[in-house]
Amino acid sequence: MAEDRFPGWHGTTILAVRRGGEVVVAGDGQVSLGQTVIKGTARKVRRLSPGGHEVVAGFAGSTADAFTLLERLEKKLEAAPGQLARACVQLAKDWRMDKYLRNLEAMLIVTDGETLLVLTGAGDVLEPEHDVTAIGSGGNFALAAARGLMATDLPAEEIARKAMAIAADICVYTNGNLTVERISK
Repeated sequence: MAEDRFPGWHGTTILAVRRGGEVVVAGDGQVSLGQTVIKGTARKVRRLSPGGHEVVAGFAGSTADAFTLLERLEKKLEAAPGQLARACVQLAKDWRMDKYLRNLEAMLIVTDGETLLVLTGAGDVLEPEHDVTAIGSGGNFALAAARGLMATDLPAEEIARKAMAIAADICVYTNGNLTVERISK
């Protein structure tokens, strides 16, 4: 089980909000080992440009595993330029079927500014229903806050920042040091 392999790493809240023709992906910077904060300035949201097509990705889980998945996603996107959903489905298939990839411990949120998806090691490629999605230790807190803020007229980035601040106030594995990337189609 994952509990046996990992020494109690916790942390990360990644939130994506789609509104007004853009998607904002925000991630906190905290990495914890047990009850100790190891780092407060990690960058868990990245901009990728495979084949000249911009994609923003945020990850929760093992950093090395997430980078492995991001590299694989870039290759899938190079093979299917501009087809984010197709590339993600292909990655999810590989993730489930490949003996090496199957053991990777990470989740991803990816967007090209139009399509917004969550990828899991269980083979899921999920598109959120309410233009908001979140992963990680504080993901449910950020998701609930963002869903509530979607009833306002706030722009996507402000919703993301406010929701992440709420998550950081509630979740001990989330801090307020944010990386925020915006992308539009």
